[in-house]
Amino acid sequence: MPYRVKLEAFEGPLDLLLFLIKKSEVEIYDIPMAEITQQYLEYLDIITSLDLEGAGDFILLAATLIRIKAQMLLPKPPLEEGEEEEDPRAELVRRLLDYQRFKEVATQMGGLESHQRLLYHRAFFDYDFEADGGSYWQPPSNVTLFDLMGAFKQILARAAADKQHTVETISVTTEEQIEFIEQELQIKDQLLFLALMERMPTRMMMIVTFIALLELIKRGGVHIVQSGNFGEIWIRRA
Repeated sequence: MPYRVKLEAFEGPLDLLLFLIKKSEVEIYDIPMAEITQQYLEYLDIITSLDLEGAGDFILLAATLIRIKAQMLLPKPPLEEGEEEEDPRAELVRRLLDYQRFKEVATQMGGLESHQRLLYHRAFFDYDFEADGGSYWQPPSNVTLFDLMGAFKQILARAAADKQHTVETISVTTEEQIEFIEQELQIKDQLLFLALMERMPTRMMMIVTFIALLELIKRGGVHIVQSGNFGEIWIRRA
C-alpha cells in the first residue's frame, strides 16, 4: 500500500537547495552545479520513495539543475567585443536570493510572535515555578525536514541492501509505528534518532518508522532537536 505524507509546513525545493548550499559552505553566487545537483538528486530519491506531497515541485527543480549543469558543460560561442558572458546560473541565483529574503522576513515575524507569547501583563502574571516542577521553557526545534532526511539518508546508505527482491505485504503500518514511538517516549523522555532507526530489522521498517515520525511531528506529538550544526538528532516528547 502507498504511504503518502502531507506536512502543512512542508519545505519546498528552494528550501532544500538553500540547505545544501549552506551545508556545503559555498556561495549562492558561485554554486558548484555538479556537486549540488548530485546531492539534490540523492535527496530526491528519498522524497520520491516516501511519496511526499509536493514531490512534483522537487522533480521540476531537479530538471532545472540538470539543464543548468548541461549548459555549463557545453562549449560556449566566442563573444563579440563588449559582450558579457551570460551565467546559466543567474536566474536560479536570483530566485534563491528572493526566496531567502522572504524566508528571513517570515522568520523574523515568527520570532516576534514567539516573543509576544512570552509577555504577560503584570497584573495577570501568577506563575508558581515550584508548583510546575521547576521545569524550564525550551525553545522550539530548529531542525529542518532536510536535516532529518539527511540523517535518514545516511542510515539507509549504511543499512544492508536486500540481495533479492521479494514481493510481500508490509508487516507494519504507520499507525502501529506511531504507537511504538509514543510507547518508547513513555519509557524515556528522548530517543536518539539514529539508535531508533537502527533497531528496525529491514529497510521497509525504517521507511515506515520514518514516515510515522513525520506524522508525529505534524501532529505536534514530538519535538526534534539537534546537539549542534549537523550533530546528533534527538526525538523528544512534546
